Amino acid sequence: MAQNIKNSNNKGRGAAKDKHEKILKAAIKVFAKNGFHNSKISQIAKEAGVADGTIYLYFKNKDDILIKVFEEQLEIVIEIFNEKLVGIDNPEDKLRAFIKMHMELMEKHKALAEVISVELRQSHKFMKEYVPTRFAEYLNIVSHIIREGKDKGVFRADVKPGVVKRALFGALDELVLYWVLTPQPKYDVETITEQTTETFLRGIRA
Repeated sequence: MAQNIKNSNNKGRGAAKDKHEKILKAAIKVFAKNGFHNSKISQIAKEAGVADGTIYLYFKNKDDILIKVFEEQLEIVIEIFNEKLVGIDNPEDKLRAFIKMHMELMEKHKALAEVISVELRQSHKFMKEYVPTRFAEYLNIVSHIIREGKDKGVFRADVKPGVVKRALFGALDELVLYWVLTPQPKYDVETITEQTTETFLRGIRA
C-alpha cells in the first residue's frame, strides 16, 4: 500500500514537472512572437495546451513566468558549461570555449535569445525586483576562468575578475541583440568567437 502511494506521488510530481516545463516552452514562443507586453496568459495556455487557470497553479503571473524562464534556462546552461569546461586546462582556451558556447546556444535557440536579450528588459518587475542568483552563478564561470589564469600566470595579476565578467557578458549580450534584430547578420559564430576572444585576451594577458 505504501509503495503504491509512493509511486502515485512520484507520477504526480513527474506530471506536474512536465506541465511546468511545457508552459515555460510555450511562454518562450509567445514572448518571442508577440513581445512580453503584448502577450497574454491565455495565449501561453493555448500554446501549452492547458486551461488558462492551470497557468496560475504553477506561476503567479506573466512576470513570474518570464523570471522562471530566465532562471531555469540558466540553470541548465550552467550545468552544461561547467561539464564541458572542466576538461580544458588552458585558461585562454576555456575563455574561448565559454564565448563560443554562449553564442552557439543563442544561435540555436533564437526565440530564447530574443526573450533574454529583448523581452526581459520589458518587465518592470524583473528589472526592479529580480534577485540574480543564477545569473551570478553564470557570470562567476568567467570569474573562475580569470582567477585560474592569474594563478597560472597566464593573465595579468592586476586584472579584476568582477570587471572582466561583466564587460564580457555586456559584449556578448550586445552581439546577441544584434543577431536578434538583424534579419541577415554579417557575422557567424566562429567570427564572433575569435574576434571577441582576442579582444579580451589582448587586454588581460600577462
